Amino acid sequence: MNVFKVIKDIENADLEIYERLNPRRMVIRTISSFGSKIALSSLPFVVSGLLRKAYGQELPQKIVDVLNFALTLEYLEAEFYTKALAANGLITNTTAKDAITVIRDHENQHVDFLKSALGAKAVAKPKFDFTASGTFSDVFSNYDTFLAIANALEDTGVRAYKGQAGELMENDNILRYALNIHSVEARHAAHIRQMRRARGGVAANLKPWITGSNDTGISAVDPIYANEDNKIQADIDITTLNGINGKISTGAATESFDEPLSKDAVLEIAQLFIVS
Repeated sequence: MNVFKVIKDIENADLEIYERLNPRRMVIRTISSFGSKIALSSLPFVVSGLLRKAYGQELPQKIVDVLNFALTLEYLEAEFYTKALAANGLITNTTAKDAITVIRDHENQHVDFLKSALGAKAVAKPKFDFTASGTFSDVFSNYDTFLAIANALEDTGVRAYKGQAGELMENDNILRYALNIHSVEARHAAHIRQMRRARGGVAANLKPWITGSNDTGISAVDPIYANEDNKIQADIDITTLNGINGKISTGAATESFDEPLSKDAVLEIAQLFIVS
């Protein structure tokens, strides 16, 4: 989940959102100007405060629905990493544990932001089954399985955000700041992939970015990588272009761009792990 994606979804649901925020509208429109002055972890609470002031203590149902959609996804990711860190003997390397802890903390911050904005309207945390009905039965006892699922979830996040980034084009300052956050999320995905590569085995040749379609070695997560093997950009077949040593390869062409993932596709993926 991304704070700025939520703002854009709210704007789509309520065309008068910036008028409701006035005079706070300038804080939203120029948010990047103070981004360097406050901690990134504090930004969600700034935004949630603005939303609640804009609508008073009662958020319109259409806005509640948007925020609760995002909250459900954040519950899933936050609990995934929380359970992993609590699993006895799963993550034994200190450096690896530190990296996963940082990612877990980010997800918890997102949950706190959404619950703060929603107040009593926040949906309860669903029950999760991270084995996906037994498909990943050893997700919290086998470190390689855990990393593989983390790999898939992080790749999903990067693609899901890109699917909405174009909607921010009319808000230059928000877009600029949002893309900075997007780059951080992409680095998280790259780091998880590097952690898997270091383990060898089926991930020995894994790169920090997606190559082709599903390069994780786990067929059960194929939907996450739908259309990632696309080599056509702006109506140009990238493989027809000249590279340093001849034509650009299909692999390199697919590595060059992350394809967007729709909200419906993200929800379908999330349902793999939601029991009720």
